[in-house]
Amino acid sequence: MDKKKVIAPLVCHGHSRPVVDLFYSPITPDGFFLVSASKDSTPMLRNGETGDWVGTFQGHKGAVWSCCLDKHALRAASASADFSVKLWDALSGDVLHSFEHKHIVRACAFSEDTDLLLTGGMEKVVRIFDLNRPDVGPTEIEKSPGSVRTLTWLHTDQTILGSCTDMGGVSDGSRLWDVRTGTIVRTLETKSSVTSAEVSQDGRYITTADGSTVKFWDANHFGLVKSYEMPCIVESASLEPKFGNKFIAGGEDMWIRVFDFDTGAEVGCNKGHHGPVHCVRFSPGGESYASGSEDGTIRIWRTGSLGPSQNVMDVVKEVKHYVAETVR
Repeated sequence: MDKKKVIAPLVCHGHSRPVVDLFYSPITPDGFFLVSASKDSTPMLRNGETGDWVGTFQGHKGAVWSCCLDKHALRAASASADFSVKLWDALSGDVLHSFEHKHIVRACAFSEDTDLLLTGGMEKVVRIFDLNRPDVGPTEIEKSPGSVRTLTWLHTDQTILGSCTDMGGVSDGSRLWDVRTGTIVRTLETKSSVTSAEVSQDGRYITTADGSTVKFWDANHFGLVKSYEMPCIVESASLEPKFGNKFIAGGEDMWIRVFDFDTGAEVGCNKGHHGPVHCVRFSPGGESYASGSEDGTIRIWRTGSLGPSQNVMDVVKEVKHYVAETVR
């Protein structure tokens, strides 16, 4: 990216309070989608390419801290301060089920096969709900040493990665649970609490943000691969999914910075938000990335030309062809 080039983002309004989480769907026959969580209690769905508003999920009575879409972008889930996680029909916006908890829920994640939903929060309990039997109680795995901040699946739904906060002297970092045994099998230790954790699209790396550091871990052997100091405290980081040659980070200085993955050198800096940046995510094709801020806006930044990504359009065509052939 040319450091001198000024990139004008797509600015997405709609939320009335800070945007605290963003999630992109994979590429589907209809393109890809972006869902956002906000303290205004209303998750929103957008076209991931254009940023155009698709719909608002209404039903929560408290701040929404986390949101996600299944791999088909047909269902959404949201975790809220109203002690619930809601499962939504992404086409109609209807609530399919509400999973009640005993405290604030901070994280949720669909399994790769979309049959399971992972939740966690201030209860320090990680739960797995079977979406084929939503009225059946969840499976609870070994208690987290602190409040759960983030959750994600890896290793084809055999391992859970979660970050914890407020651990009262227990070492900071991310925990790895074995789904089969329900026990913590590894800790990725960090100096500060992890506020963002992401598994790369190719399954090779785990990207974490803690304090003013962004770290990359081997997602199979869990060794630390790279660690870079940031110019400020960062809340979120994301690795470019197609080539893995750069990453983005955003935090308290309101800027979204782009860095070279191999050297850690800053290669770009985008300004526009009027409050701290709480979340950043690359789109599934890597042609753009989104940022959510305390100012209540989402901004979508292009990594290349401002026109539609040919790479994404080609993938969409391939997916449509595959679906058509499967139906036959």
